[in-house]
Amino acid sequence: MNNENILEKLNHKDGMTVPDGYFEDFASRMAASLPEAEWEKETKVLPRSFWDKVRPYIYLAAMFAGVWCMMSLVDVFKASSTDSLFDNNQLLAQAMNDDSYMLDYYVTEGSMSDSDLLDDLYESGFDPSTLIASNNQ
Repeated sequence: MNNENILEKLNHKDGMTVPDGYFEDFASRMAASLPEAEWEKETKVLPRSFWDKVRPYIYLAAMFAGVWCMMSLVDVFKASSTDSLFDNNQLLAQAMNDDSYMLDYYVTEGSMSDSDLLDDLYESGFDPSTLIASNNQ
């Protein structure tokens, strides 16, 4: 078997060469060869007007005014929705004053025993094995 390295036989020069020191001062030579544009010659700094100075503070005040308006609107809608619910609906107000309605539909903590709760769940078709199977996975 021949153990010669065939890469040594190839010509490693690809013909892409650059003269020595070509890129050392390339940027300065390129800048010198380009013509100067009109906008580069002279720059004027305009003084800030009154509006330019005040604009950030006006925008900040407008932002806080908007937040205040949104909060007040939420408060108005929240307060009116719960108060007007009973004022405009006499049937609901009568039902809330009726003790039988409250006992049938309003359940507080401790008013229903655990066995009553489980009986109601079983009657409605609740299967506790589905909870056990889903917890094991």
